[in-house]
Amino acid sequence: MKKQPPLLVSQSSEGFHIALGGHWVKESVVVLEKAFATLTCNPQSTYIFNASRIETFDTHGILLLLYRIQELEKKHCVVRIEGTNPSFEELLNVCKEHYPHEIPPQKKELALFTFLENVGKEMVAGYKTLASFFSFTGELSHAISALFLKPANIRLKATLYHIEQSGAGAIPIILLTSFLIGIVIAYQGAAQLEKFGANIFIVEMITISAVRELAPLLTAIVVAGRSASSYTAQIGVMKLTDEIDAMSSMGFSPWNFLVLPRLFALIISLPLLVFFADVVSIFGGMVIASTRLDVSFVEFIDRIQETVALKHLMIGLIKAPIFGCIIATIGCFRGFQIDSNTESVGKYTTISVVNAIFWVIAMDAIISVILTELKL
Repeated sequence: MKKQPPLLVSQSSEGFHIALGGHWVKESVVVLEKAFATLTCNPQSTYIFNASRIETFDTHGILLLLYRIQELEKKHCVVRIEGTNPSFEELLNVCKEHYPHEIPPQKKELALFTFLENVGKEMVAGYKTLASFFSFTGELSHAISALFLKPANIRLKATLYHIEQSGAGAIPIILLTSFLIGIVIAYQGAAQLEKFGANIFIVEMITISAVRELAPLLTAIVVAGRSASSYTAQIGVMKLTDEIDAMSSMGFSPWNFLVLPRLFALIISLPLLVFFADVVSIFGGMVIASTRLDVSFVEFIDRIQETVALKHLMIGLIKAPIFGCIIATIGCFRGFQIDSNTESVGKYTTISVVNAIFWVIAMDAIISVILTELKL
């Protein structure tokens, strides 16, 4: 029996007729490729493929046929397939559905449009975060009000534990930073005051700047770096491990167990840390005043009693619980924002520290402006 050729080309008024025959399977792909290579392609012509004489076929043969059809269509040719049986038609449709299509090149977008799109996305994300924060602070206010109506629900042991961790644990680093700040202020002030023979004014410079601004601010920044990150990571890990959901399902309030003890701990411990920082920073200034400007410790202390008003110390101590409330609220809020993946723990811990430090500095500036306008 004579072997049937894979392609038999004829031409009529309708166009080119290609009769497909033989075996269109994986083993015949090389032969079929050679047969198609002999097929001339006239742009904008009509090609009619007749599959009635195909004996066997599989996906390899049909995909090769689809590839050649696509090549013809790229040259604006009209292509039709005729004489297909149901099996061939079914497999042809499957191959067409899953045939890889060329990905069109992406259009280059204008830098301005990209910038505006990114700005819009950031604004929407900021709006959602702000709405979540207001919702969080509203629930926190409700939890505090409910706790004051039932003081027996205050978790004293948990609060004392966080005072120890956030307050007592920060004493060494605050001791070092406050002492160095006192030394820096005294050194810089001494270099200027010596020129005018006004050595004794170093007392007011060190004391007022330390107790009113620098000691509360730097103490809050140190605590924000330690405690805000710690609160976010602790609550976030509990959320990842479903401990918060388990706590809620057992009837325990996450606010009473997780948020309020941390909030009260910082509100109580930060004023104590600020007072400690005041003493240490003044002592550091006294050391430099004694060695550089010949102002003895006794003269330094007497000058403080005579010229420095108590309001400067009180202003610094009043700022402290406000800073503590900001740090604890932001740290806990970011902890509850952590998603169901470990990558978000690091992300929101970093955001928590940055936000806490920023809002501490911003609040300090706002308080300073208000007190200046009130002439305090």
